[in-house]
Amino acid sequence: MIKRDPNVEVYASGQYIRMSAHKARRVLDQIRGLYYEQTLMMLELMPYRACYPIFKLVYSAAANASHNMAFNKEDLIISQAEVNGGTLLKRFKPRARGRSYPIKKPTCHITIVLQDISKDQDFFIWLRKRGWIYETLKNINMKEKYVSMSYEKRMIWANSGGEVVWDEVVWDKK
Repeated sequence: MIKRDPNVEVYASGQYIRMSAHKARRVLDQIRGLYYEQTLMMLELMPYRACYPIFKLVYSAAANASHNMAFNKEDLIISQAEVNGGTLLKRFKPRARGRSYPIKKPTCHITIVLQDISKDQDFFIWLRKRGWIYETLKNINMKEKYVSMSYEKRMIWANSGGEVVWDEVVWDKK
């Protein structure tokens, strides 16, 4: 029997991926904080070469979450996504008159962390860690709450204990 602990974060990491950290970082900045299913759709449609290894890592992290921790894939969000530079592969290209030209091939290490937000309190803690507080009715389920939060921008920024800085609906849901 697998014990389901919602406070545990599940991760997958890929090391020595043959691309620069800067190119992978621009993709990770767009998927951070999204739902698992939204992330897979977004990564399939983006035109960058970095999307495929990140897609495989997100898929692997979700498989780890469902198999090892018995989490539901629909309740997973990407709580952290980071990329660090790896070692450089140093090669030399022969040039004219017996000279050589150095080529530096960069690698990177990518880590994807997924968190289960099926419990309301854990989702509140996740938002609070990043500075957001969500205010609506408590009887909405978590997926509707997160989707409405991301589309309608019904969030208020918490200034280290101080409350409302802004609270407005920016987009209308149509």
